[in-house]
Amino acid sequence: MSQENDKNIVLAINEKPTLGQGILLSIQHLFAMFGATVLVPALTGMNPSIALISSGLGTLAFILITRGKVPSYLGSSFAFINPIIALKALEADPNSSLEMGSFLVGSFVIGLVYALVALIISKAGTNWLMKLLPPIVVGPVIMVIGLGLATTAVSMVTNNSNGEYDLNFVIVGFFTLLITIIAAIFSRGFLSVVPILVGIIGGYVFSIIMGIVDLEPVIKAKWFEIPDFTVPFLDYTPTLSWYVIFLMVPVAIVPIAEHIGHQLVLSKVINKDLIKDPGLDRSMLGDGIATMLASLIGGPPNTTYGENIGVLAITRAFSIYVFLGAACFAILFGFCGKISALLSTIPTPVMGGVSILLFGIIASSGLRMLVENNVDFKIKRNLIISSVILVIGIGGAAIHIGNMFSLEGMALASIVGVVLNLVLPGREFINFNEMFKEE
Repeated sequence: MSQENDKNIVLAINEKPTLGQGILLSIQHLFAMFGATVLVPALTGMNPSIALISSGLGTLAFILITRGKVPSYLGSSFAFINPIIALKALEADPNSSLEMGSFLVGSFVIGLVYALVALIISKAGTNWLMKLLPPIVVGPVIMVIGLGLATTAVSMVTNNSNGEYDLNFVIVGFFTLLITIIAAIFSRGFLSVVPILVGIIGGYVFSIIMGIVDLEPVIKAKWFEIPDFTVPFLDYTPTLSWYVIFLMVPVAIVPIAEHIGHQLVLSKVINKDLIKDPGLDRSMLGDGIATMLASLIGGPPNTTYGENIGVLAITRAFSIYVFLGAACFAILFGFCGKISALLSTIPTPVMGGVSILLFGIIASSGLRMLVENNVDFKIKRNLIISSVILVIGIGGAAIHIGNMFSLEGMALASIVGVVLNLVLPGREFINFNEMFKEE
């Protein structure tokens, strides 16, 4: 696979854009990731400004580790929303022994897991990974992530800060959802890639009309302001428990599979085999380093973003310099007090409205993975694996052994799915080496 004969390319990977072209293309990629990246901290109670900064730093690290050969942007991962919410709730519980910052320690461990997977890939190739994570396991786990968050999205739309039903919230939430759906279906070009951002902006404007937005914090905020970073040993003492490991690490199955999928799709978009050069091990390591960097400043785990791959497919501008620019803009935005204050004033029902669609899309993407990989549910093993994963994950099944060991929900479902796939007869897996053979 090569870009040399592709005449439709606007900017090749190593080609430098003009200043004006670079700024416009960089901001375009920033907008593509903006809505989803700030939504994760909004749902988990983290700082959106730090999420922007960590996404920019993570992208810069990713570009460095992949030697500037992979045009990707990294933003907040949705896979860890539930584990982070659960850990933060336990940290606030006076009866819990969980120390503050446990979710950040867990995020750092997730980065180490990515790095370990990258090391194994560099030594043993990729087939072992696809034996471990075939579509019949990953698809239902992705569905569990989306469906498991469904009640959170609905609650954000229907209940106010006191937990009481509020009709104004419902109106704002469903208006936001309507705007997002219209943007997703009827918009063309770049706007079709950023329906979440369009929905948030539309819902925010409508919220101002409805009188549920207080703009005073934005007026009072400074243009330049250092956000409240959460740094280990300064703001908290890192401690690692088995509970954190078993709650977060199994969920890494999803972003790892997502990462592989993104690299395969991106390879086709830019007509270059990224699995071989710079290699899946390097891109996976870049993902891990980005997540570890984020955890060190109080940001959520990072992952490559499909939204930005969509922008690449539309613009055909593959220049790595555009992604360097987008990362720098994200860092600058994170230090802008006005932007931080503006993000903090977005009403809960607005975020809930876009979440209804977004979480549904996450669940549907798991179903899509099963369909696109021709998973046959007439085969009993497939039916058993998916059924068990869905019920355990959505039902919130848990295994508790005293205060030392706990495995529940999505994490338990992921492990059970992997084990069932390994022990039940008739296992199949994808061979990466066959995917890029010249026809």
